[in-house]
Amino acid sequence: MHPNSSQKLSKRLINGILLLDKPEGITSNQALQTVKRLFAAKKAGHTGSLDPLATGMLPLCFGEATKFSQFLLEADKAYWVSAFLGKKTRTGDAEGEVIETRPISPSCFASLETVLSKFRGVISQIPPMFSALKFRGKPLYELARQGITIERTPREVTVHLLRLLDTTDNSINLEIKCSKGTYIRTLIEDIGEALGCGAYVQRLRRVSVGNYAEKSMVSLEKLEAFSQEERDRCLLPLESLLQSCIILKVSQAAAYYLEHGQPILLPHAPKSGWVRLYTAGDRFMGIGEILADGRVAPRRLIEAS
Repeated sequence: MHPNSSQKLSKRLINGILLLDKPEGITSNQALQTVKRLFAAKKAGHTGSLDPLATGMLPLCFGEATKFSQFLLEADKAYWVSAFLGKKTRTGDAEGEVIETRPISPSCFASLETVLSKFRGVISQIPPMFSALKFRGKPLYELARQGITIERTPREVTVHLLRLLDTTDNSINLEIKCSKGTYIRTLIEDIGEALGCGAYVQRLRRVSVGNYAEKSMVSLEKLEAFSQEERDRCLLPLESLLQSCIILKVSQAAAYYLEHGQPILLPHAPKSGWVRLYTAGDRFMGIGEILADGRVAPRRLIEAS
């Protein structure tokens, strides 16, 4: 027997979502691989990476849940962020070298609310060079480490909430809720420029993704202390990430056609959007999309257990 055969055989086919409270100092992929090993899971992936500096919610999808990861990637996110004023760094956060120092004048704090109001709603951002966006197949951060700067196209994002929590002599603490694709480091840098003193992210914590709240997270430390049975109880069902989708129950005949990739007409179906599909026996089938002609097309179906 091959020396790795027993290890391969021990991998488990598990389905569900784990809301990991990622600790500071490790990459999202390192966190994923550690948790994947703890669960002895055959298939897992993360949705929406966090910088090593950042802590907080990192949704991990296991098994069939990976089919629905786009819903988490596209979901709104909420953060708590501490911004250090008076300095700019190469990376926009505390991990980068300081490249500029400016005085913090009293006017920085006097104009704070006026400045913050300009960053609420739909705003334009230029993605940072230290990001995972790719240029000719290479992540921008790899080019940035070589001292190469590439012109980036501005993109529109939405800041739903930008609330000042408190201040110190040289920092501001903010609560932020924003759309997908929002770079918090860029937002803080832009706020720092508008204040005139410069700023960078010194601490960052993601507190929610979509409908998932902070209280549902579990730490890596707890997972390591738990038994396998206790870890499995931390997994949320696949349907939990599709709360915004309308539920449609289908007959056995309709389920047959859907599972063979054929769109069907269903009574009481909405006129557009995504729907959660269940059999009459309450088995979750997956998601469908309403076509222009009113039929429901299967889009992501899970394998019947």
